[in-house]
This record gives sequence, C-alpha cells and structure tokens, in this order.
Amino acid sequence: LNKILTIAKKNNIRIIGPNCLGTGSPVSGMNATFGGAMPLPGKVAFLTQSGALLCAIMDWSLQEKFGFSHVISIGSMADIDFGDCLDFLGQEPTCNAIVMYMESIGNPRKFLSAARRVALSKPIIVIKVGRTEAAAKAAASHTGTMTGSDAVLDAALKRCGVMRVDKIGDLFYLSDLLSTQPLPNGKKLTIITNAGGPGCLATESLSLGGGQLADISEETMSELNKFLPGVWSHNNPVDIIGDATPDLYAKTLEVCVKDPNSDGVLVICTPQAMTDMTRTADALRKYAHSDKPVIASWMGGRDAAAGMAILKQADIPNLPYPDEAVEVFNHMWKYKENLKELYQLPEAHGAGDDVDPANVAEATRMIETARQEGRRFLTEYDSKKLMALYGIPVTPMEFCTDPDAAAKAATDMGFPVVVKLASDTITHKADVGGVQLNIMNEDAVRKAYALIKGNVKPEDFLGVTVQPMLKLSGGYETIVGSNLDPQLGPVLLFGTGGSLVEIYKDSALGLPPLNEPLAMSLIQKTKIFEAFKGVRGLKPVDVKRVTDVLVKFSGLVLDQPFIAEVEINPLFVSSDHVIALDARVVLHPKETTLDMIPKSALRPYPRQFISQATLNDGIKITIRPTKFEDEPAVNAFLVQEAEDEALAIVFDRYFAVKQAQKVLRGRLVALCSGDYEKEIALLAETPDKKIAGVARLTRIFGQEAAEFAIFNGAQFLRKGLGRTFVHAIEKIAKAEGYTRLESRLLTHESAFANLLEKSGFTLKTSGTTYIASKNI
Repeated sequence: LNKILTIAKKNNIRIIGPNCLGTGSPVSGMNATFGGAMPLPGKVAFLTQSGALLCAIMDWSLQEKFGFSHVISIGSMADIDFGDCLDFLGQEPTCNAIVMYMESIGNPRKFLSAARRVALSKPIIVIKVGRTEAAAKAAASHTGTMTGSDAVLDAALKRCGVMRVDKIGDLFYLSDLLSTQPLPNGKKLTIITNAGGPGCLATESLSLGGGQLADISEETMSELNKFLPGVWSHNNPVDIIGDATPDLYAKTLEVCVKDPNSDGVLVICTPQAMTDMTRTADALRKYAHSDKPVIASWMGGRDAAAGMAILKQADIPNLPYPDEAVEVFNHMWKYKENLKELYQLPEAHGAGDDVDPANVAEATRMIETARQEGRRFLTEYDSKKLMALYGIPVTPMEFCTDPDAAAKAATDMGFPVVVKLASDTITHKADVGGVQLNIMNEDAVRKAYALIKGNVKPEDFLGVTVQPMLKLSGGYETIVGSNLDPQLGPVLLFGTGGSLVEIYKDSALGLPPLNEPLAMSLIQKTKIFEAFKGVRGLKPVDVKRVTDVLVKFSGLVLDQPFIAEVEINPLFVSSDHVIALDARVVLHPKETTLDMIPKSALRPYPRQFISQATLNDGIKITIRPTKFEDEPAVNAFLVQEAEDEALAIVFDRYFAVKQAQKVLRGRLVALCSGDYEKEIALLAETPDKKIAGVARLTRIFGQEAAEFAIFNGAQFLRKGLGRTFVHAIEKIAKAEGYTRLESRLLTHESAFANLLEKSGFTLKTSGTTYIASKNI
C-alpha cells in the first residue's frame, strides 16, 4: 500500500480506500461502486466508512424515493479522507447537504478545517460510533476523568458547525429537512394538530430536548378565533379538533407561520373518520417555502400514504411520529446556535488582551526547568505563579520550609490563614490531610506544619504554603481545566468545582483558542450559569471577569504545549471576586518532544504573519490576516471598488463573488474568518484603519502548492502595494511549507504581470489568462 501511495503522489493521483465500496454520483449517472443499483438523483451527499451500510442505504433510498447527489465510501482513508471529501463537496453545486457515517475522524485538524469552511454554506450531519472511552479512567486529575474523547469530539463538532445525531433515521430526516427548509431563528415551536394525544407527545419531546412551545400572540389568537370552532384549544398546541377540514388546516398554518413569537411550525394529522389526509396535504403545498421551517407528521399507514407522497413532492419533510418530528426541530435550532461559533476564531490570548512577552518567556523557562529536573508536577506555589504570569488573579502565598518561617509569614500576612502541603508528587492535598484551614495564631501554624508533615512520606514533603484565609461569601466554587485529547489536542473545561466536582458532574467542554463570546458560550452550557444570574438574595456574578480568566487560561494552554494537564479548582466567583484558590499543573516528561504532543485542533489567529511596510509615497501600511470582525469593512471596500468598471472584472475573477450592491455575505465571511489551515486572507490597512487592498492565499487541493490573488484599491495603484503583498505572501507560503506558488491573472493586467516576472515568477499564456508560477 505504501508503494502504491508513493507512486500515486509522484504522479498527482489520489487514492480512495482501501476497504471501500467505491463512489458514485446519481446526478451525473457515474457508478464506480460494486454495490447494487444507484439511488435516485437528489441534493444530499452521503459519506461513509462502512461499505455495507452504504449498500443498505442505497437499497432503502430506492424504496423511500430519497435521492442523493453523491455516495462515497472511503474505507480506511489511506489517502483521501473526510477532509478531502468535504472540500470537494463544498464546491459541488448539486450538493445542498452532507451526511456522514464516521468510525474514526482521520486527520482532525484537516477535517475540522474543511468542516468549518463548508458548514458556512451547507449543513453537515454526522453519526459517529464509539461513545465509550476507557482511557478516561486512567486520567490523573479531575479534568482528565471528566474529559472522554467522545465528549471532546462533540465539542469540536459543535465549534465547527457540524450537527451530530445518534440515530440513522435522524441522519436522513435532518438532511432532507435542512436541504428544503430554512433554519429556525430560535427554539419556539407552534404545534397544529387534530388530536390531543399526539400534541401532548410532541410537547413533552420538545421540552425534554430543550425547545419551547411558542406563546400565541394576541394578534394570532384573534385571527384564529375568527374561523376555528369555539372548542379549539385556545392554546399551543393548536388543537383544531378531529373534524378539521383541509381548508381549516391551511388557514391555521397560514396564520401561525406569521406569528412573530414562533420559530417554526409542526403540523400533525391523524387518520380520523372525517379527516381527508390526502387533500389536507395538498392544501399545505403552498406553505412549503415559508421563512420558517414547516414540518409535517402524517400519522398512520394506508390512509396517510398518499398525503405523505404529496408532502415529499412539495418539499415539506414528513416524519411518521410527532415526537420524532420535534426531535428534528430541536436539532435544527441547536445547529443554528452552533453556527454562531463558526464566525469566532480568536487570537491565542483573545482580542485586546496583550500578555507581556516577558511573562510568557518566564513561564516557559519555569516549565522547562521543572522538566529538566525530572519533575512532572509543579507545586501549588509554582502553579499559581504561572497563573499570575498570565494575569489570572490568585491568592497571595508564601512558601516555607520550617515551622518558624511559616509562623512569621502568617503573622506578616494577618490571621486567620490557611496552611497547605507543598509537594511536587501529591496533587490532591486535601485527600492526605494536607490542608489546614482557619489557623488563628503562630502556635497553631507550627502545629499545622507538623501535622501536615506527619501525614505524608518524607519524599513527598517540600514544605508548606501559607495563605490568607479569605472571607469569601456569596459566591460559587468553579473549575477551569485543560488536558490533552490524543487526536484533538488541548481541551478546555469549565463547570461547578470544589471537592465534589465529580459528584455534581456539571461541566462543559470547549477548544482553544477562546475569545469573550466563546468563553461566554462555554459558561452558558453549564447549570451553574443559572446561579450566576443571582439566586436566593445573592448578587449576580461578574461574568465578564470569569470570561477574562477563561480567555487568559486558553492562552496559557496554547503557549505552553509541555503542560499535559492544568487545573484551577476552585476558581471562586462572586459579584466582587474572581480568584484562583488552588491550582495544579502536570507536565510532560522531559523525554517528550514537541512533535510527540497533539496539536491544537483549531489554529489560532496567526499573529506571526502581521508585517509593516512603507509605500512609494511614504504611506505606512500594515498587512495582516483578516478576522471575522473585518467583514463589514472589507465588504464596504469591495463594494466601493467593484463600482469601478476597470476593476470589476478583476474583482469577480479573484474573489469568486458576484458584483452587487452587497457582496454575498457567506463567501465574504469565509474569506474574512478563514481557519488559516487552507486559506489565509490578508488586508492592507493605513494607520487610520482604511483598507488599501486585500489578498488571499489558498492551498491547491492535493498539492504542496498554493494559489494567490491580490486586489488593490484604486487609490493605491502603482504605489508599491502589489509588490509588498507579493513579498508578504511568499514569506507566509514558505512558513506554511508550500513548495510552489501560482497566480492567475488576465492578459490585460500587464503591470501586475511585469511585477511577478521581476519577482521571479514564470508566466505562461492560456487564452485570455496568464498563469504565473514560482518554486519557493
């Protein structure tokens, strides 16, 4: 196999498999599988590692008349993997949604990078087997025991806008729905039914999944009262009773779908003596493409079959049972919330949070010294010092190696104090009697010192730390932690902390880097967040200070890869305080090298690619990678420049977005908030933040090469900006490991062609286009 892959790479041939069924495209009629008959053409692509499952799904699809744009069995992924397939399907116009059966993620960074790009325009739905994680039991800390790899994958998929489901049925129900219906703006659903029981089942399923019944507005209530029988439910679910006619269903849906309180509508129809399920389905056809999702549940068999066929033809997804329909709606609004995080890709330390480089260097030296000395655990004293270097508030403390020194430190500090074990081998001090609280005088300090020393072995005792016994009340103990997932790299944890952390099991996982919105999202996923709002007379917690700690902690984790595990427990939070009361750090052994440590699954903002230059007329500019928040300014720049007819063709050619009053936002967001793994967009700005030009560098699929494009504003032509961009792009390309650069330009762009030739590029003519290339 390795020999085959070597030959294939040398000749630019890609290999799918081994252990795969092959691939097919029902839309084009191509069948390169050894399965049965091809499915019908459709809008959904199916990726799978199981060939047998693909055979079963293809056979099922013919019976259900469910169409596919592509079916791809990729097997063991020796070459082509999920990331490659997502890149391909993301550009396929015949594919509107992607569903995946996954057994292993393959290259995590590559997969998440591709998923994040594609999810901006097409929904991705995954079912992955293997939810157990035996390795979690061997973890050495609270964080480790709570962070199984499957839970980490869940967090990673959510961060990248991928929807994960547990059942094969949900995989295809959702893909059908997402390829035909809009996403809901919230979690509030209106249920229309001709029977009370199914409405109750749907309501319970909605609530259990986190959704809510929409409150019927006064205007909607008034409209419904005009035509519904007097005995209708006058509430949500909207029970229009068993003799509801097709026209009554249609009018009710028309009114309910316009209700501003509602984010979607579920229409339930049961086979009753006076119910014409076929005509009712036909009456709903015209509401198939509303601005809110419309879902149907035609319950039954023979009587419902014709209506089901009409609904499918009209692009109204139908599920056999109302509780299943509601589960799908709950998936939809949660997916919409996950998409918000797609637009967040912060710097390692968060926007505007400048950590002193000297502090980072000191932290690195501290960790390296400990590793060279063979230490795996930092003492609490060193652990808190590390936190303080990153701006995380910690309790003041003194390290003491004899009882008299401890007594003096306590007197200087002021009583009462806490005396704790200092050890680089024992991490949970309270478990061995290594924490003595509320010490009131010097004699008590000396006794505490002796007691702690007697509780542990001599080799585990380095001394004690003396800390003030802070008078903290009206707050909560939380935990902030991180450990390494073998595939996805550093993982962050936040939740309810303290000594009973594993009992409460209230925590949420996330991936670094974080910024304030992402940190807030992580906090909001925990139960303790509700308490932060203020309960039982307590003042609300200063959540902004908590998010600041999470962002700084995220920076620490990314800056210091030789930290294997790190934990603040507890981090005390209240309306007045956010302070680390205890901290522990576990290091990799000194034999561990950087290439042995899993990389962060998400790449942080590449600050190293920021550069400054001076143009020919003396204007100073900064060239830097774009961020999500640059989108409005870049949009305004491109719209203004595209109005110049001389530049419009170049604009369209380079940025693959159509000239319009407003540039297509999805494409522009993708350019501005790229994940920097495949595509890096750059902008040049003046000291007053005016955009002078934009550029992009994109990896060429399947090659160690990249293509670049540059678009300069009309006011900055012939001032050396193009040359400055080319130099910056070459430096970035070399740093990224590319061996060749390419650029395509129109033959009338003679000035830019001359610039590229002077920069060492070779130009070839292809019709009305130059192809410039250079080995670097």
